[in-house]
Amino acid sequence: MLKRTILVGTVFGAVLALGLPFVGGGGPASGTSAHAEGGAMLPVAATSPVATTGRVGDTASALAAVAIAVESDALPAKPERDLRVDSEHLAQKPVPKPVVIPQSPAARRSGTAERVAARQAAGQSCPGNVGGSTPGAPGITSAGGVGGTTSADLQSFAAQYNAIRVANCLEPVPMSNFRYDACMEARLFWIAEDPSPDVNSAWGHNGTPRSDGAPAVGCDGNLAGGSGNSGATVAQKWWNSASHQKSLYRPTYSGSMGGVVICFAMVHGGLPNDGYGFARAAARWGGC
Repeated sequence: MLKRTILVGTVFGAVLALGLPFVGGGGPASGTSAHAEGGAMLPVAATSPVATTGRVGDTASALAAVAIAVESDALPAKPERDLRVDSEHLAQKPVPKPVVIPQSPAARRSGTAERVAARQAAGQSCPGNVGGSTPGAPGITSAGGVGGTTSADLQSFAAQYNAIRVANCLEPVPMSNFRYDACMEARLFWIAEDPSPDVNSAWGHNGTPRSDGAPAVGCDGNLAGGSGNSGATVAQKWWNSASHQKSLYRPTYSGSMGGVVICFAMVHGGLPNDGYGFARAAARWGGC
Protein backbone atom coordinates (compact mmCIF):
# COMPACT_ATOMS: atom_id res chain seq x y z
CA MET A 1 0.00 0.00 0.00
CA LEU A 2 2.88 2.33 0.83
CA LYS A 3 4.58 1.65 -2.51
CA ARG A 4 1.34 2.36 -4.41
CA THR A 5 0.92 5.69 -2.54
CA ILE A 6 4.48 6.72 -3.42
CA LEU A 7 3.99 5.95 -7.11
CA VAL A 8 0.59 7.64 -7.46
CA GLY A 9 1.64 10.72 -5.50
CA THR A 10 4.84 11.24 -7.43
CA VAL A 11 3.29 10.74 -10.86
CA PHE A 12 0.38 13.05 -9.96
CA GLY A 13 2.84 15.74 -8.90
CA ALA A 14 4.78 15.36 -12.13
CA VAL A 15 1.62 15.70 -14.22
CA LEU A 16 0.61 18.86 -12.37
CA ALA A 17 4.05 20.35 -12.89
CA LEU A 18 3.87 19.73 -16.62
CA GLY A 19 0.22 20.56 -17.09
CA LEU A 20 -0.25 23.77 -15.08
CA PRO A 21 1.37 26.07 -17.67
CA PHE A 22 -1.21 24.91 -20.21
CA VAL A 23 -4.41 24.80 -18.19
CA GLY A 24 -4.00 28.00 -16.24
CA GLY A 25 -3.73 28.55 -12.55
CA GLY A 26 -0.89 29.74 -10.43
CA GLY A 27 2.08 28.81 -12.62
CA PRO A 28 4.38 30.52 -15.08
CA ALA A 29 3.08 31.65 -18.42
CA SER A 30 3.50 29.52 -21.49
CA GLY A 31 6.37 31.58 -22.68
CA THR A 32 8.25 31.36 -19.43
CA SER A 33 10.69 28.56 -18.76
CA ALA A 34 10.03 26.52 -15.64
CA HIS A 35 13.11 25.58 -13.61
CA ALA A 36 13.41 23.76 -10.34
CA GLU A 37 14.79 25.60 -7.40
CA GLY A 38 18.22 24.60 -6.34
CA GLY A 39 18.63 22.08 -3.53
CA ALA A 40 17.25 18.71 -2.63
CA MET A 41 13.61 17.73 -2.79
CA LEU A 42 11.40 15.04 -1.38
CA PRO A 43 9.15 12.95 -3.61
CA VAL A 44 5.50 13.05 -2.66
CA ALA A 45 4.72 10.72 0.21
CA ALA A 46 8.33 9.57 0.34
CA THR A 47 9.33 7.78 3.54
CA SER A 48 12.96 8.87 3.36
CA PRO A 49 14.86 11.74 1.71
CA VAL A 50 15.80 10.97 -1.88
CA ALA A 51 18.09 13.26 -3.88
CA THR A 52 17.02 14.01 -7.44
CA THR A 53 18.04 16.47 -10.17
CA GLY A 54 16.41 17.94 -13.25
CA ARG A 55 13.19 19.78 -13.86
CA VAL A 56 10.22 19.47 -11.53
CA GLY A 57 8.16 18.34 -14.48
CA ASP A 58 10.66 15.67 -15.53
CA THR A 59 8.58 12.48 -15.14
CA ALA A 60 11.59 10.26 -15.71
CA SER A 61 13.35 11.87 -12.75
CA ALA A 62 10.23 11.56 -10.64
CA LEU A 63 9.82 7.86 -11.41
CA ALA A 64 13.50 7.31 -10.79
CA ALA A 65 13.11 8.90 -7.38
CA VAL A 66 10.28 6.52 -6.58
CA ALA A 67 12.28 3.56 -7.79
CA ILE A 68 15.28 4.54 -5.69
CA ALA A 69 13.10 5.00 -2.62
CA VAL A 70 11.49 1.57 -3.04
CA GLU A 71 14.81 -0.17 -3.55
CA SER A 72 16.42 1.54 -0.57
CA ASP A 73 13.52 0.68 1.74
CA ALA A 74 13.39 -3.00 0.76
CA LEU A 75 14.94 -5.51 3.22
CA PRO A 76 17.50 -8.00 1.88
CA ALA A 77 15.98 -11.39 1.10
CA LYS A 78 16.70 -14.12 3.63
CA PRO A 79 18.48 -17.19 2.29
CA GLU A 80 16.18 -20.15 1.89
CA ARG A 81 16.48 -22.75 4.66
CA ASP A 82 17.43 -26.26 3.68
CA LEU A 83 14.65 -28.27 5.30
CA ARG A 84 16.58 -31.47 4.77
CA VAL A 85 19.11 -30.45 7.44
CA ASP A 86 18.10 -30.32 11.10
CA SER A 87 20.27 -27.48 12.42
CA GLU A 88 18.28 -26.70 15.56
CA HIS A 89 17.79 -29.99 17.35
CA LEU A 90 21.02 -31.90 16.81
CA ALA A 91 22.20 -31.20 20.33
CA GLN A 92 18.81 -32.17 21.73
CA LYS A 93 18.66 -35.63 20.16
CA PRO A 94 19.08 -38.38 22.77
CA VAL A 95 22.11 -40.63 22.52
CA PRO A 96 20.93 -44.26 22.31
CA LYS A 97 21.97 -46.43 25.21
CA PRO A 98 23.79 -49.67 24.45
CA VAL A 99 21.50 -52.67 24.42
CA VAL A 100 22.43 -55.14 27.13
CA ILE A 101 20.98 -58.59 26.55
CA PRO A 102 20.33 -60.25 29.91
CA GLN A 103 21.90 -63.67 30.34
CA SER A 104 20.22 -66.61 31.98
CA PRO A 105 21.84 -68.12 35.07
CA ALA A 106 22.83 -71.14 32.98
CA ALA A 107 24.56 -68.91 30.40
CA ARG A 108 26.42 -66.96 33.08
CA ARG A 109 27.46 -70.18 34.78
CA SER A 110 28.78 -71.62 31.52
CA GLY A 111 30.86 -68.51 30.72
CA THR A 112 28.97 -67.50 27.55
CA ALA A 113 29.87 -63.80 27.76
CA GLU A 114 33.55 -64.57 28.26
CA ARG A 115 33.62 -66.88 25.23
CA VAL A 116 31.94 -64.27 23.05
CA ALA A 117 34.37 -61.56 24.21
CA ALA A 118 37.40 -63.79 23.60
CA ARG A 119 36.30 -64.57 20.05
CA GLN A 120 35.56 -60.93 19.29
CA ALA A 121 38.98 -59.92 20.58
CA ALA A 122 40.51 -62.45 18.21
CA GLY A 123 38.41 -61.19 15.31
CA GLN A 124 36.30 -64.34 15.25
CA SER A 125 32.59 -65.04 15.45
CA CYS A 126 30.81 -67.74 17.44
CA PRO A 127 30.32 -71.14 15.79
CA GLY A 128 27.37 -71.77 13.51
CA ASN A 129 25.06 -74.74 13.74
CA VAL A 130 25.31 -77.94 11.72
CA GLY A 131 22.76 -79.77 9.62
CA GLY A 132 22.09 -83.43 9.11
CA SER A 133 20.14 -86.08 10.96
CA THR A 134 20.78 -88.58 13.71
CA PRO A 135 21.28 -92.32 13.06
CA GLY A 136 17.85 -93.16 14.49
CA ALA A 137 16.45 -95.43 17.22
CA PRO A 138 14.44 -98.70 17.09
CA GLY A 139 11.36 -97.60 19.05
CA ILE A 140 10.92 -100.95 20.83
CA THR A 141 8.35 -101.73 23.53
CA SER A 142 9.33 -103.27 26.86
CA ALA A 143 7.86 -106.46 28.32
CA GLY A 144 5.71 -104.30 30.59
CA GLY A 145 4.32 -102.29 27.66
CA VAL A 146 6.50 -99.19 28.05
CA GLY A 147 7.38 -97.41 24.81
CA GLY A 148 11.06 -97.09 23.96
CA THR A 149 13.27 -94.50 22.26
CA THR A 150 12.13 -93.37 18.81
CA SER A 151 14.09 -91.73 16.01
CA ALA A 152 12.03 -88.58 16.58
CA ASP A 153 13.09 -88.54 20.25
CA LEU A 154 16.76 -88.70 19.32
CA GLN A 155 16.46 -86.09 16.56
CA SER A 156 14.55 -83.68 18.81
CA PHE A 157 17.13 -84.02 21.56
CA ALA A 158 20.10 -83.59 19.22
CA ALA A 159 18.65 -80.51 17.51
CA GLN A 160 17.95 -78.73 20.80
CA TYR A 161 21.25 -79.79 22.33
CA ASN A 162 23.18 -78.21 19.44
CA ALA A 163 20.93 -75.14 19.37
CA ILE A 164 21.78 -74.52 23.02
CA ARG A 165 25.49 -74.96 22.40
CA VAL A 166 25.56 -72.57 19.44
CA ALA A 167 23.47 -69.97 21.30
CA ASN A 168 26.12 -70.02 24.03
CA CYS A 169 29.11 -69.79 21.67
CA LEU A 170 30.00 -73.49 21.93
CA GLU A 171 30.89 -75.79 19.05
CA PRO A 172 28.02 -78.09 17.99
CA VAL A 173 28.31 -81.87 17.92
CA PRO A 174 28.00 -83.57 14.50
CA MET A 175 24.46 -84.92 14.19
CA SER A 176 25.77 -88.37 13.30
CA ASN A 177 27.50 -88.48 16.71
CA PHE A 178 24.23 -88.60 18.66
CA ARG A 179 23.56 -92.26 19.43
CA TYR A 180 20.70 -94.31 20.77
CA ASP A 181 21.87 -96.13 23.91
CA ALA A 182 20.20 -99.48 24.61
CA CYS A 183 21.92 -99.86 28.00
CA MET A 184 20.50 -96.61 29.41
CA GLU A 185 17.12 -97.48 27.90
CA ALA A 186 17.15 -100.77 29.84
CA ARG A 187 17.60 -98.83 33.08
CA LEU A 188 14.73 -96.50 32.15
CA PHE A 189 12.48 -99.50 31.44
CA TRP A 190 13.37 -100.91 34.87
CA ILE A 191 12.40 -97.59 36.52
CA ALA A 192 9.17 -97.20 34.51
CA GLU A 193 8.02 -100.77 35.30
CA ASP A 194 8.14 -100.23 39.07
CA PRO A 195 4.64 -101.30 40.20
CA SER A 196 4.35 -98.47 42.72
CA PRO A 197 1.79 -95.75 41.88
CA ASP A 198 4.45 -93.23 42.93
CA VAL A 199 6.14 -92.05 39.72
CA ASN A 200 9.25 -91.18 41.74
CA SER A 201 9.71 -94.74 42.97
CA ALA A 202 13.01 -96.18 41.67
CA TRP A 203 13.80 -92.80 40.11
CA GLY A 204 17.45 -92.07 40.72
CA HIS A 205 21.01 -93.10 40.04
CA ASN A 206 22.87 -96.29 40.88
CA GLY A 207 21.83 -97.65 44.26
CA THR A 208 18.22 -96.44 44.12
CA PRO A 209 15.92 -99.42 44.97
CA ARG A 210 12.68 -100.37 43.27
CA SER A 211 9.52 -100.86 45.37
CA ASP A 212 9.26 -104.57 44.56
CA GLY A 213 12.94 -105.20 45.25
CA ALA A 214 13.82 -106.14 41.66
CA PRO A 215 17.56 -105.70 41.06
CA ALA A 216 18.62 -102.81 38.87
CA VAL A 217 19.60 -103.40 35.28
CA GLY A 218 21.12 -101.27 32.54
CA CYS A 219 23.35 -98.20 32.70
CA ASP A 220 23.14 -94.95 34.61
CA GLY A 221 23.10 -91.48 33.05
CA ASN A 222 21.92 -87.91 33.50
CA LEU A 223 18.19 -88.23 34.20
CA ALA A 224 15.22 -86.00 33.36
CA GLY A 225 11.53 -86.57 32.86
CA GLY A 226 7.92 -85.73 33.57
CA SER A 227 4.61 -85.16 31.83
CA GLY A 228 4.71 -83.53 28.41
CA ASN A 229 8.45 -83.94 27.97
CA SER A 230 10.27 -84.48 24.68
CA GLY A 231 13.86 -84.80 23.57
CA ALA A 232 14.03 -81.01 23.27
CA THR A 233 12.64 -80.25 26.72
CA VAL A 234 14.98 -82.63 28.53
CA ALA A 235 17.94 -81.11 26.65
CA GLN A 236 16.93 -77.73 28.06
CA LYS A 237 16.46 -79.14 31.58
CA TRP A 238 19.97 -80.57 31.56
CA TRP A 239 21.44 -77.27 30.38
CA ASN A 240 19.63 -75.37 33.14
CA SER A 241 20.95 -77.70 35.86
CA ALA A 242 24.46 -76.84 37.05
CA SER A 243 25.61 -80.42 37.64
CA HIS A 244 24.06 -81.79 34.45
CA GLN A 245 25.39 -78.90 32.36
CA LYS A 246 28.90 -79.66 33.57
CA SER A 247 28.50 -83.38 32.90
CA LEU A 248 26.61 -83.39 29.59
CA TYR A 249 27.54 -80.08 27.88
CA ARG A 250 31.07 -79.58 29.27
CA PRO A 251 31.43 -75.86 28.47
CA THR A 252 35.15 -75.87 29.29
CA TYR A 253 35.96 -78.65 26.81
CA SER A 254 38.33 -77.28 24.16
CA GLY A 255 39.02 -80.37 22.05
CA SER A 256 37.61 -81.34 18.68
CA MET A 257 33.89 -82.09 18.61
CA GLY A 258 34.43 -84.57 15.79
CA GLY A 259 35.28 -87.31 18.27
CA VAL A 260 32.58 -86.50 20.83
CA VAL A 261 29.64 -88.93 21.10
CA ILE A 262 26.43 -88.10 22.97
CA CYS A 263 24.37 -91.09 24.11
CA PHE A 264 20.61 -90.79 24.62
CA ALA A 265 17.52 -92.86 25.51
CA MET A 266 13.89 -92.05 26.33
CA VAL A 267 10.90 -94.17 27.36
CA HIS A 268 7.20 -93.30 27.34
CA GLY A 269 4.64 -94.36 29.96
CA GLY A 270 5.03 -96.75 32.88
CA LEU A 271 3.35 -98.99 35.42
CA PRO A 272 0.87 -99.10 36.87
CA ASN A 273 -0.90 -96.30 35.00
CA ASP A 274 1.56 -93.71 33.64
CA GLY A 275 0.29 -92.41 30.32
CA TYR A 276 2.43 -92.32 27.17
CA GLY A 277 2.89 -88.58 27.69
CA PHE A 278 4.90 -89.23 30.85
CA ALA A 279 8.51 -89.60 29.66
CA ARG A 280 11.78 -90.55 31.30
CA ALA A 281 15.11 -89.80 29.62
CA ALA A 282 18.81 -90.39 30.14
CA ALA A 283 21.91 -89.03 28.39
CA ARG A 284 25.66 -88.96 28.81
CA TRP A 285 28.79 -87.64 27.10
CA GLY A 286 30.55 -90.57 25.38
CA GLY A 287 30.72 -94.25 26.24
CA CYS A 288 27.95 -95.75 24.14
